[in-house]
Amino acid sequence: MKIGYIDYLNCYPFYYHMFEKRPLKDISIISGLPSGLNKMMKDKKLDLSPISSATYPGIQDDVFLLPQFCLSSVGYVGSVILYSRYGIDQLSGKKIGLSNASHTSRVLLKIILKKFYNSEPVYESTGPRPDLKNYDAVLRIGNDAMTDSVGAAAFKFDLGELWLQQTGFPVVFAVFAARKNVIKENGQQFNSVINSYKSSIRCLSEEKEMVVNKARQKYPDISYDVESYYKTLQFEFNDNLKYALLYYFKTANELCLLEKVEFLQYCPAWN
Repeated sequence: MKIGYIDYLNCYPFYYHMFEKRPLKDISIISGLPSGLNKMMKDKKLDLSPISSATYPGIQDDVFLLPQFCLSSVGYVGSVILYSRYGIDQLSGKKIGLSNASHTSRVLLKIILKKFYNSEPVYESTGPRPDLKNYDAVLRIGNDAMTDSVGAAAFKFDLGELWLQQTGFPVVFAVFAARKNVIKENGQQFNSVINSYKSSIRCLSEEKEMVVNKARQKYPDISYDVESYYKTLQFEFNDNLKYALLYYFKTANELCLLEKVEFLQYCPAWN
């Protein structure tokens, strides 16, 4: 069975147990940027993986979501940042570089600027670490938003914070998706992954210092305080977050940014 791992600090707490305590038998872990794992899930090259929430509408007929887990924030998150030469209400017609590592955040920015600021910038896809040399503003996510500053940025906007201010909702940046045949064909391995995720999140609560230290060792370039960062994140996919995600999907669909999602389909064994 092949599972994906978003190679970012925010995803590490789900994989701590299988990385550091008990490796899983007959499980191959594929590390990559969100965009890479999104594509592998689309191409049916992974059995289970965290994916950008914005990727789910396009593959919803082929996958189930795990109802217990997600990567989200309520307000400020610190790892989804728009660096800009201009104020948030001055970006219409300006050139914005969007990290190609992202999907949820790219759509999120477009919703915010169009719906709440009636702004129509010129968007251009870039590598994971765009700078302001050739752009009026740039979007970085994950570790690439947390390692160094972007020169000449007069403004720095946290998209989680902007979204909360405008809508009152948290942002679900990533969900966990499994191929619909995975439980039937790889039931034992599937269960071992789920249990490992649960153990990892429990470790974050019960032995936080150890998890944080291991995370610092794995990602030494991160300039943020890791423990404080983990406090801003929510890993359990509660009802409020599920409602918030459906609102995000509805708004994105109204702006023709994502396909329509009527409801979230969960793994039957875990409803």
